[in-house]
Amino acid sequence: MPNKIAVIGDKDTVLAFKAVGVEVFDATTPEQAANMLRKLCQGQYAVVLIAENLAEQIPDALARAKTQPYPAVVPIPTTAVSSGFGLQGIKSDVEKAIGVDIIFNKEEK
Repeated sequence: MPNKIAVIGDKDTVLAFKAVGVEVFDATTPEQAANMLRKLCQGQYAVVLIAENLAEQIPDALARAKTQPYPAVVPIPTTAVSSGFGLQGIKSDVEKAIGVDIIFNKEEK
């Protein structure tokens, strides 16, 4: 069973994660992020955090990663202003799993 956590993003975003022992992977372009995500999905990672600004630009790679049980791929806000992409993805996944919007308290119709 996978047991590691990784983070993909620019150096400013991933620096704090390195300090707490998370494996970090530098990516500044969508192509680098997509390639790294593909590689990490084949390894021993239970969770892959990815910078929100990169995640927005690689929807196909994210969709492929979400078809596998591991790793859980979670977009995270960066040092720039958050667009809300990460929260919207989590909200969508929760709604799909349980049929209820527990984040904004709205039931699916």
